[in-house]
Amino acid sequence: MIQAAEFGFWTQIRKSPYFESTVRWGTKAFSVYNHMFIPRDFGDPEQNFWNLVNDAILCDVAVERQVEITGPDAARFVQMLTPRDLSTMAVGQCRYVLITNAEGGILNDPVLLRLGAAHFWLSLADSDILLWAQGVAVHAGMDVTIREPDVSPLQLQGPKSGMVMQALFGESIADLRYYWLREAELDGIPLIVSRTGWSSELGYELYLRDGARGEELWERIMAAGAPLGLKPGHTSTIRRIEGGMLSYRADADSDTNPFELGLDRLVNLDMEADFIGKAALRRIRAQGPRRRQVGLVIDGAPLPGPNTTFWPVLKDGAVVGKVTSAVHSPRLERNIALAMVSSAHAAVGEAVEVAGPFGRAAATVADRPFHDPAKRTAVAPVPRTA
Repeated sequence: MIQAAEFGFWTQIRKSPYFESTVRWGTKAFSVYNHMFIPRDFGDPEQNFWNLVNDAILCDVAVERQVEITGPDAARFVQMLTPRDLSTMAVGQCRYVLITNAEGGILNDPVLLRLGAAHFWLSLADSDILLWAQGVAVHAGMDVTIREPDVSPLQLQGPKSGMVMQALFGESIADLRYYWLREAELDGIPLIVSRTGWSSELGYELYLRDGARGEELWERIMAAGAPLGLKPGHTSTIRRIEGGMLSYRADADSDTNPFELGLDRLVNLDMEADFIGKAALRRIRAQGPRRRQVGLVIDGAPLPGPNTTFWPVLKDGAVVGKVTSAVHSPRLERNIALAMVSSAHAAVGEAVEVAGPFGRAAATVADRPFHDPAKRTAVAPVPRTA
């Protein structure tokens, strides 16, 4: 068995409450995300993909740190951080949002959870929004408290995740709607449970509210899921690229604006409420984005793994963009990628080339998502086990 000491961990990077459990269950490699170790390898990534799309996997995503915003002005403050209109967001609801800077660039693309009228969590991608929000609050003139609570999520994802959840919490959990949350306890372990996840599959996130009980929660879920084929796993690069899901710092950063990503639906420039970046985003919308994110199908032999650098995209020998995320999909039997290219070359069907470690390969601009564009898999009602 691999021991934690063999990984050479130090104290500067935090471990999750599930760290020892993931090592016992076969983690073979970690990377760092939000200043915390995240399991990235439980063996064959293709098998992890099939486990996800056929059965269910449990993933340690405690790296999705929470920024908690409370206080009398919490709702107004959260609206100031994002261009998405939150005026109709109910208590118990989740929303995918963008956090933008004064230039309209994206600082993070978290899931926002509303736990109470004046109680919010931003469940983060990989950037320091705690410090950003605290800095904004200094001169905002609003009565808010901003902190990182003791909250560590797990993702339970895959078509059998609903059955595992019913084994844990009873049949009523099937009533939890897509992008809604509820408070729950499991053997006295305090949780927030949401029907969300980073997989484009049916899935749930379980937000542990007591880090001392991480190993107990992990083992309890794995035991309940064993008869249903639940496996330990990691977020699947294959599935998330199939689903066109962003990986912050790869597919977007502070120099990327929502219109380049086709995320106009997350920007309401006509709402009365003000937010950071509103004037800049109005200018960008009026001018039109210079770049656009596209899907690419890359010809050639199956890629041996995801890209670890940005690959140039070329048209007639000139660089017109870059591949941000690429992988071979065993289900689609194609090399698929997300890329940022100049708007002049973003039309579906456009023929380009990609320069990578394989040399140059022909590629074609394609629609994204590559699979299940209507997200029927994730949104569909959950069948009851009883």
